[in-house]
Amino acid sequence: MSDITPVVLFAHARPDLLARTLEGLRSNAVPLIYAFSDGPRADSEIASVTAVRAMLHDVAWAEVIHVERTDNLGLGRSILAGATDVFARHATAIICEDDLFVAPGAYRYLTAALDHYRDDPRVFSVSAWTHSRVTPTTVGDQPFFSRRVNTLFWGAYARSWRGMDQGTAAQRLAQYAAHGGEPASYGADLPLYAASEGARNLWAVRFIADHLARGGLSLCPPWTMVEHMGYDPRATNARSDPTWDAPIERAAPPMPSVWPAVEENPEIAALWRRAVEIEMERSQPRGWRARVRDVLQQLRGQ
Repeated sequence: MSDITPVVLFAHARPDLLARTLEGLRSNAVPLIYAFSDGPRADSEIASVTAVRAMLHDVAWAEVIHVERTDNLGLGRSILAGATDVFARHATAIICEDDLFVAPGAYRYLTAALDHYRDDPRVFSVSAWTHSRVTPTTVGDQPFFSRRVNTLFWGAYARSWRGMDQGTAAQRLAQYAAHGGEPASYGADLPLYAASEGARNLWAVRFIADHLARGGLSLCPPWTMVEHMGYDPRATNARSDPTWDAPIERAAPPMPSVWPAVEENPEIAALWRRAVEIEMERSQPRGWRARVRDVLQQLRGQ
């Protein structure tokens, strides 16, 4: 396996957003990119997909390995297949989608974190994203650990990704419940996402559930280093609350002189539950609690 930590970039048909994503990666001096370009869903997307691929081939500031899909896999299948392929070649990798702008320093921060915790099996992932609603009050400018991984510009290890192309999120949450865990302990959205994983072609909920089922931790920054720009009708499974996609307001956090001990911040589970409840009440004020109860009952019965 290579010691280089590549950025694995997933793109489809949004050249305008991809241009800014590439601008951010260039400012981070990313040396190696695996560019997975998904195929068009219809003839109407051919021109946009072609423009995306031309833009990726124009990148001269990094080595780029191109994977151009003939068919459209959709986001979930594309990330599961592409990341699995890259983790077979590299011990670490950072995953990026084509609607993310990352602040200068984000790549260096994540690669340093991955290197520091490389030999600790309790650490599964690192992330460049966080939100004020799920940031503990006591962290200051230091990173912290969470059992729930944030999947906007995030990094992981081949060891922690192993098996992600198999099974389902629901199976992992059922395993978590069988060992005494509460599947909604980090947000009532998780069981709902798990129940719709296949129908909606999701992927992130499986990785989150895998952290829960196997006791993995994710390192989170004290403030976000990534802006989600894809809040428009072209997005796939975009979060409905744009406050979660706030622009970057500060430079990347300072590199820790001492990285935190590998233990979850005690505030984080309650913060996630409350943050998700606020969003669910705003976007789905009727019926969501009953749907969660039904799904939890099914998970506990597996």
